Amino acid sequence: MTAMTDGLETRLYEAGWQERTGEGRPVRELLESLEEPEQRQAALWFHQNVIDGGADEVNREALGWMASRQLDWTAQQADELLGRLAGKDAQVDLPTLLGEFVPLVGPALAAARAAGAYDRGLVRSLRRWMPFAGVRSETMREQLDELAGTEPDATGLSDELLDAFDDYGPAMRAAHGALLAAPGVNDLLWHCMGQDKLRATKRWRKEAAALLDRAEGGPGVVRALLEGMAGQREHSVAAPAWVGPYTVRGIAAEGNTRLLRGLLWAAADVEADWVVPAVGAVALNSGTGTGGSGGDCRSGRLATTAVAVLSAFGGTQGEQAVDRLGRLQRKIRNRTVLKGITASLQAVAERGGITPSMLRERAVPSVGLDARGIREEPLGDYTAVLSITAFATATLSFRGPQGRVLKSAPKAVREEFGEQLTQVRAALKQLRALLPVERARLEEHLMAGTQWASGDWKRYYIDHPVTGAMARGLLWETSADGGEPWIAGLPERTAGGWALVGADGTAAPVTDSAVLRLWHPVRADADEIRIWREELAERELRQPFKQAFREVYPLTPAEEETRAYSNRFAGHILRYNQAKALMVERGWLGNHLGYFSDGYAAEMVRELPRAGQLNTSDGVFWRARFHLELAEQRSDGGTASLCSTDQLRFERRHGARGPWERADLTAVPPLVLTEAMRDADLFVGVASIGADPQWRDCGEERAYDGYWEGWAFGELGESARIRRESLARLLPRTRIADRVELTDRFLRVRGELRTYKIHLGSGNILMEPNDAYLCIVVDRSAVGGSGERLFLPFEEDGGQLSVIMSKAFLLADDERITDRTITAQLRRDR
Repeated sequence: MTAMTDGLETRLYEAGWQERTGEGRPVRELLESLEEPEQRQAALWFHQNVIDGGADEVNREALGWMASRQLDWTAQQADELLGRLAGKDAQVDLPTLLGEFVPLVGPALAAARAAGAYDRGLVRSLRRWMPFAGVRSETMREQLDELAGTEPDATGLSDELLDAFDDYGPAMRAAHGALLAAPGVNDLLWHCMGQDKLRATKRWRKEAAALLDRAEGGPGVVRALLEGMAGQREHSVAAPAWVGPYTVRGIAAEGNTRLLRGLLWAAADVEADWVVPAVGAVALNSGTGTGGSGGDCRSGRLATTAVAVLSAFGGTQGEQAVDRLGRLQRKIRNRTVLKGITASLQAVAERGGITPSMLRERAVPSVGLDARGIREEPLGDYTAVLSITAFATATLSFRGPQGRVLKSAPKAVREEFGEQLTQVRAALKQLRALLPVERARLEEHLMAGTQWASGDWKRYYIDHPVTGAMARGLLWETSADGGEPWIAGLPERTAGGWALVGADGTAAPVTDSAVLRLWHPVRADADEIRIWREELAERELRQPFKQAFREVYPLTPAEEETRAYSNRFAGHILRYNQAKALMVERGWLGNHLGYFSDGYAAEMVRELPRAGQLNTSDGVFWRARFHLELAEQRSDGGTASLCSTDQLRFERRHGARGPWERADLTAVPPLVLTEAMRDADLFVGVASIGADPQWRDCGEERAYDGYWEGWAFGELGESARIRRESLARLLPRTRIADRVELTDRFLRVRGELRTYKIHLGSGNILMEPNDAYLCIVVDRSAVGGSGERLFLPFEEDGGQLSVIMSKAFLLADDERITDRTITAQLRRDR
């Protein structure tokens, strides 16, 4: 800011105070008494006061008088006034600018007009906000138009195209000036601006295709603008006119949203490799919330349009679109967009005469892997090896000339084969993104009971370079015609093709006419389940997801009595954020708790996967509803910290568009029932406050201590019972076998100092003889302190089984514990 004459700031401040209190002359009299240079300094001072503290009548009158004076402003002072209001160094927020538009902008325009030299870009930035400021002054509008000038920027586009009401428009103009200035581009973009509906008409698309052909570099323009939106970060954008003079958070303002919806549909008729990835990337960026997660969209209209465009592709592009839609289905949580994804998958499937499930399995890329699930790239004396484990993990290693395997690229490879190394690493990144999607898809097929013809099973699953790496670690069943009997086994390659090998070593060939499905314990008896669990443990085969050790939930007598609902998982207190995140990850959607007056109860709903061989509009659809209630809010009163669980209900409908109707539990198919129950058990097992070993260490009695005590050491659920069964097989093989024993609910560990009881459900610990509580928080990433290799058939990566084993090894050797937080508890109450 220009330096002020000594004492002027004090005189201006005192004059303003006196006028406001009625104890002195008006500020205007002081201003009229000043020399011209001091008047300019005073204008700068009052202008800054409005920015810093808002405008009152004294400040407004002073600035208005100064704006009407013919002062000898310099270009530096004009740019100082303009720069406070617009540009990268602006000091004023948009609501203040819009609310005090005339007092703030008037002096800046007067200074620019008097100086003659000023930053026209800053004036143009101010002009764009005038319609939102509610200013009816034609004089100010004329001044803005005159001072902004009419000369176009490098693009030659009019202000309405790629406008400056968000960051996206200016960024695209700056990045692609020459591309946008090409002949015909202006006409193409104006046509796109007119497409503001979810779906474009045939007539609109025909005209868009013609304009695209006439525009020089037309496809390149569409690509550049879509890829720019795919990478656009969320920021403050101008609210639509009907919202008012405010800003909202988003990625595009109204005008650019309309333009992009048209560009998305223009891309639908371009045949190029970049098209589907670009449209899919726009859908992902606009369909997810802040930070790439959550149920709110950055731009719902862009997301739904991009998803609708994906449904329009056919042929090879259609297969790519299905792959993109499958990825979006796993990442986007907004219910409106998810409905659009489902509808798009159905549209593409019906157009090809197959089901969405079949479509998705045809669209899985190989990422350059061979039938073994391995990709080898020679890099001089080394070979890069990209591979997949049965547990659905992608790895990249480097094999040297003597066969030595390195985990990272050696210096020679980095220096001489940088481009090839970049390509291999890109494939690793693609594979790591693809594997969770494929693992989830396989698990959905297990939950749905999907059946495949032998040829499809071999091509798209067991022999597929990516999916096959996981499919070969799962149990399958084969049938001659899709009916009884079904023969179960693990896949093994034979001279004649494939066979399913049973636990007893007998092989059932997979014939060309066979039907296959994933084995599920809900269809097996207790002996068969036990045999397969023992076989997998003996082979040390860890499956990509829980299959052989999967929980089963038959109806209880209480549920047969209530009929309409289950209270099996009611009455639990869960950490809300953790529970909600887990529910969303498993496909359960519903309203938030605690935000508004009606946020005291919510239902989380999941539609259960259906068998892929059915037409999408036929058959019976099932969904489950899990009721939650607000139990405790955060101190700010905004969001829930704890929630309680209530009833679990089921609904069905006939056909894709029929009404949902409540169903008795006895009518629910066992596969649907057990999978919904399993999810509910998972939510409770992971998010219950009873699973928090530090709950009782918060310094005072808590509201739910009684619940914590009951759950932390109570009866075992289905997951804990399977955990107990697995421990019975594991423990005799460990070095602490003579120090442990299993009881009905606990793993009892005998240390040198004390004897401990680890609850098999919560992992919490009691110390004998007085059942004093012992709080130990362990690293969930490994079986800490075991000192030996130990195969865990499931819950390997930080699950409760590994936590319990970690604690058991630690406590069996309690004399060597050095952690003071633990040793202090061991000495207490002895």
